[in-house]
Amino acid sequence: MTSRQFARRSLRKRLALAYAAGVYAAGALALVFVNVPLAGIQETRPVGGPEPSTITGTEPGIGLPQLLVGSAVALVVLAPVALALGWYVAGRFLDPLRAITATAKVISAGNLHRRLALGEPTDELTELGHTLDDLFARLEASFDAQRHFVANASHELRTPLAGLRTLLEVTLADPDADAGTLRSACQEALALGGHQERLVDALLALATSERGVTRWETLDLAHVAEGVLASRRGQATEAGIDLAGHLTPAVTAGDPRLIESLVANLVDNAVRHNHPDGHVEVTTRTSGTQAVLTVTNSGPIVPGDQIQRLFQPFQKLAPERHGRGDGYGLGLAIVNAVTQAHHATLAAGARPEGGLTITVRFTHGTPIPDAGRPREAGARGEAVGRGE
Repeated sequence: MTSRQFARRSLRKRLALAYAAGVYAAGALALVFVNVPLAGIQETRPVGGPEPSTITGTEPGIGLPQLLVGSAVALVVLAPVALALGWYVAGRFLDPLRAITATAKVISAGNLHRRLALGEPTDELTELGHTLDDLFARLEASFDAQRHFVANASHELRTPLAGLRTLLEVTLADPDADAGTLRSACQEALALGGHQERLVDALLALATSERGVTRWETLDLAHVAEGVLASRRGQATEAGIDLAGHLTPAVTAGDPRLIESLVANLVDNAVRHNHPDGHVEVTTRTSGTQAVLTVTNSGPIVPGDQIQRLFQPFQKLAPERHGRGDGYGLGLAIVNAVTQAHHATLAAGARPEGGLTITVRFTHGTPIPDAGRPREAGARGEAVGRGE
């Protein structure tokens, strides 16, 4: 017998003894309450006359010794009955717990699609089963997402490594390679190394975002967006994209670096997946107690049924949408992770003329008196958490 089986049966024994003790105590009290009045009852009897109605004397009816003997016999008989009843009731109450334990063992062995599926009656154990079913469903989704992520990350990391290995092998195998050839090979190797470095940085940014918020500070989304716009303005100008900001104070609480990473990845995504002479508009405002950030960009038409997929790691649309060729499909995944870490809400919609509108609402925002005064985007900030 295993220790778990012993603990389970020991629990049934303890419950059975508790139930039996309750039943036994109730039976003993019932006998006391019945016997005490009976012991004082005096039976009247007719004496010396034929008329039963003539009462001439009294004598005791039920004696105390008889009551004590009868009570003792009743208590002796009640003991095994109470134990049997307690054992039965404890077993009935522990049946759902046994089902939970058995199914949990199967699920922990790797069969994550199994569920407890406890039916009626609805009680505390059934509620526990429903809670565990929800937990198992979330764990299954999390494990599937992790397996998918690891597979994609391995593929993305293997590609530049294979390219670098091929480049070096071809260069070393060329007996006529001169200094110019070697220099060109080194430049290509550096480019591949830079690609790997950016990918690793993006993966680290995603992992940091999914870890959650470790510090909460009061910050203004307008200040954060102002710095990000300043750091991306040169990149947008080079791509022929108009980068505009309509920033009004929007105070919220969160991790400044993570929120800056969120804004930076939204702007980078809007600039990268755009077209020449396009535009990107960043807006911050307050709505009640919410601080709202909105990024709108022009670009290719995005199918409405594909939007949610873009917020998963390594997910991209058609190649023409990311024609710049330097994206990894992690930018919006980082945005989604930061949003969830801050308990904010994320909404994305496709624009009929092309491009996206993405809005993040932070629920810990605080309304401020001068929320209607626009702030001009200045020159502050640096690139943070670029998910490419």
